Amino acid sequence: MVKLVIKKGRIPIKMWTENIEEGALKQAINLSNLPFAFSHVAIMPDVHEGFGMPIGAVVALEDTLIPHAVGVDIGCGMHAVKTIFEDIKRNELAAIVKLIKEAIPLGFEKHKTAQDKNLMPKPKVKLPKHFITFKEYDNALYSLGTLGGGNHFIEIQKGSDGHIWFMIHSGSRNLGKQVADHYNKVAKNLNASWNYPVPPSYELFYLPIETKEGKDYLEEMNFCIKYAKANRTLMAERIKAIFEVVLRKSDIVLEEYDVIHNYAAKEKHFGKDVWVHRKGATRAFEGEIGIIPGSQGSKSYIVKGLGNPESFKSCSHGAGRVLSRHKARKSLSLKEEVEKLNKLGIIHSIRSKRDLDEAPSAYKNINEVINNQLDLIEPKVELSPLAVVKG
Repeated sequence: MVKLVIKKGRIPIKMWTENIEEGALKQAINLSNLPFAFSHVAIMPDVHEGFGMPIGAVVALEDTLIPHAVGVDIGCGMHAVKTIFEDIKRNELAAIVKLIKEAIPLGFEKHKTAQDKNLMPKPKVKLPKHFITFKEYDNALYSLGTLGGGNHFIEIQKGSDGHIWFMIHSGSRNLGKQVADHYNKVAKNLNASWNYPVPPSYELFYLPIETKEGKDYLEEMNFCIKYAKANRTLMAERIKAIFEVVLRKSDIVLEEYDVIHNYAAKEKHFGKDVWVHRKGATRAFEGEIGIIPGSQGSKSYIVKGLGNPESFKSCSHGAGRVLSRHKARKSLSLKEEVEKLNKLGIIHSIRSKRDLDEAPSAYKNINEVINNQLDLIEPKVELSPLAVVKG
């Protein structure tokens, strides 16, 4: 339930946590002061400071889009697959991890050859030549079916339902970043010419939806969302094939879900059509399945949305960071983090000091995050990590 209501801006901020870092709170207040922000700002329990807008936040805008309120990894999201298997041996896990690393490029790596164009999303109309998605289309073919770095991962898990699952966290790769950076710059230049009433330091430059630039961003954003889903789908297909080879079974899928957590969409809330921006937040309409991952040392969750209007029918997208990447690398003990994961028997990805930004201790307690939003979601399946692949 709502833990705090902060009234320091034009509209209130409703928070599903009592713990928020100073930088993220300042960004939330900036959002609440936007002249076109509607009703209130919703802050999820996994909140942490982002760029312009906190990660783990939801804001509804009237007739307006803000590129930095969507983020640079447009369409980033989760893909989860429940398999027919109820058990898996450690040597089988190791074989699957090895084949995944061979089949799916990680980090900054791409495929050496372009992937099939038929796997790409089909735009509503032919992409105009001035679109970033047109200019980057051929490059995007090499990144289709690749994981990326940072907090993106592939994880094999044991579910509380008795089944083996695997989960993918990835997005639109460089394509989404190029689109986001371009339209943020366009918005910045336009807002300067319009005497934008909010300080430029907020980094919340906007595009009215009725402008050509706003319509162009919306179309390119939606293409990136579809590309991100196609990216996760291709990886999922290749992982399914690896499971089938290693475990010598076919038709292994029982359930499959894909959800996004960086996007803007037109929705009706409190009787008004608004553009809901979810940055590091998952839609949680009533009965809708969501995916909330933890860290590589903690549980993840398959959840069902409760459709709570106070959060704009949203929930968290993960555990959320408690340490910045720099602070994690500087302050955490490599030995302690490795021992923690080894004790759990997880095939993990912590190999050196530079990997500590993705150590379990860099993230919030997923159980607290889930418990803080039981009015937003109903947990359905708990997923414990068995093996993790990261960039």
